[in-house]
Amino acid sequence: MQHRPPAIFVADSLGLDFLNSIAIPVDAPVDWLDSGDGFLKWLAQAKLAPADALEELRARAMPGELDKVADQARALREWFRGFVRKYMGRPLPPRALQELAPLNRLLQRDETFSQILRHRERDGERFELRVERRWRSPESLLLPIGEALAKFVCEEDFSRVKACEGHDCTLVFADHTRSQARRWCSMAICGNRAKQAAHRNRLRNRR
Repeated sequence: MQHRPPAIFVADSLGLDFLNSIAIPVDAPVDWLDSGDGFLKWLAQAKLAPADALEELRARAMPGELDKVADQARALREWFRGFVRKYMGRPLPPRALQELAPLNRLLQRDETFSQILRHRERDGERFELRVERRWRSPESLLLPIGEALAKFVCEEDFSRVKACEGHDCTLVFADHTRSQARRWCSMAICGNRAKQAAHRNRLRNRR
């Protein structure tokens, strides 16, 4: 299998990072959810599921089962991309709730519960209440993504959601800067490319 770079997490929002799980990091598109194996690796990098749950589901899955869940994840991603593109750059209107029915249906399938667990600290141990999830089947891997998307809808200001201005860049992000002047997915990538292009243009104009 062809080597691929690590997944991209530059959106300042896990919900938008999910949309950025397909991108053009160099010169060719990369879809980190293109297979069941890729989907598990992206979930691990996003820290959306514990490593032991991922390994257990990998071991229990029937042939092709994880690939089918990856198909569902890509369909969820493109549905949510359409929703974000429709409303990005302005406050989310109340009527948008009707369009979120598919996400609410996914959330209804969740199985979470609270547990009292020990938490180790430097000065000893204490008890803490932690929310756990039952990972009954590979499809349960869609649930933490649904939760991340729901949190994004409810907690993010859609007027701060932007698309990177980089040439051919498909990434989106939440602009949390005070001046709301962020233009690039990353200054190290698209921002630097824009600076280099502007520098070349200035040199040509001087000539």
